[in-house]
Amino acid sequence: MNLTRNRIQSIGWVFVLTLCFGLTLALTLRVNAVKGQVRQTENRIVSLQREIRFLEVEYQARGNQQQLAALNSIEFGYVAPAAAQYIEGERQLASLGMPRAPDAPKPIRMAHAVTETKALPFSQMVSPVTGSAMQAGSKPVAERREGSAEASDEGTADVVGNLIADAKNAAATSRVKLAGVNQD
Repeated sequence: MNLTRNRIQSIGWVFVLTLCFGLTLALTLRVNAVKGQVRQTENRIVSLQREIRFLEVEYQARGNQQQLAALNSIEFGYVAPAAAQYIEGERQLASLGMPRAPDAPKPIRMAHAVTETKALPFSQMVSPVTGSAMQAGSKPVAERREGSAEASDEGTADVVGNLIADAKNAAATSRVKLAGVNQD
């Protein structure tokens, strides 16, 4: 009998634990369902608050339009343009013009620029890199870059142009060491 009593007691504990586990599971599911409803309600509240703000702004804007219309009719008297205010063409626009006064300057009919080519006295161009003045007979940088080998022999102040021309003509490449960069 003693063995049966222990066995019934252990079966009772298993039943109680199973019942507690089931109730805990049911309670957890219920809590999650309520949390979902709370989230839905909060989202609905936020959307309603946005809608209320939108309607308040629209109400204020329409109220301001009515105030502006009343102020315009009292103070300024502005009205929308009517169809009679538009002109049909250039002739109608010209007919609205007034004749020139006797002391008015002559109207400008056409702009005219004199295009004579003469040498203007410019100061010498100085290289910002070397500080020396460019020679009068030096070739432009574009010509030196196209492959003239004597570009570096001219002694011009365009150091960058000479380096580019030399790099195009040279078969080997050089390596530039940058400060603070480890180039192993």
